[in-house]
Amino acid sequence: MTTSEPTGPHYEPTPPIPPAPPAPEPSTPATAKAVNEVKFTRAAALWSSLIFGLLILTILLIFIAQNTASTSFAFLGWHWSLPLGVAILMAAVAGALVTVLAGAARIFQLRRAAKKNLRAARTT
Repeated sequence: MTTSEPTGPHYEPTPPIPPAPPAPEPSTPATAKAVNEVKFTRAAALWSSLIFGLLILTILLIFIAQNTASTSFAFLGWHWSLPLGVAILMAAVAGALVTVLAGAARIFQLRRAAKKNLRAARTT
């Protein structure tokens, strides 16, 4: 059996170093703690949204620039031709608008129900 530790009459293994005790938390008033914390503000959310929007816009522009081949389309007797990238982008925007309209209708429905329930709770 071989080991990597030296053995012999003059070898004394070093004892393991105990872990350092945890540092005590500084006792500061609540106001000092609040000053050190940075909260996520509306301006930060707006800035993040703008950056995200610019990235998406850049990706869409690259997509449209790379898909410029003209394609024929027909719908209910109408015939037209568009670049493929523009057509796909228009389809995606139309799908997003349908989703937004469905979501807005549901929110309107829930608000009406909530107002009706609130009025009913006030009368009882």
